[in-house]
Amino acid sequence: MNWILLIIAGLFEVGFATCLGKAKEASGSTAQWWYVGFVICISISMYLLIKATQSLPIGTAYAVWTGIGAAGTVLLGILVFKEPVDFWRMFFITSLVLSIIGLKVVTH
Repeated sequence: MNWILLIIAGLFEVGFATCLGKAKEASGSTAQWWYVGFVICISISMYLLIKATQSLPIGTAYAVWTGIGAAGTVLLGILVFKEPVDFWRMFFITSLVLSIIGLKVVTH
């Protein structure tokens, strides 16, 4: 169950990073709503990370949480913000995802 909480926490990390990117592009009250979304997402993400680390090793949990956030944010950056896609960028994101899976496999 704590792995599921950790994955959801990582997805909310993607959410708060995305909200920051959208707020940067927006202005006025629209930007403020994106910042509200940021606060909500970061609060949920941190809460779920805290819950997950009650039974998972902190080093593994933090690495997985940041890895999900980083990989998800890069992918959303490519899809939503039209960031560049090249071989090396995809290679390193793939290696990051494989490392996250590896940590899950070797953690008891």
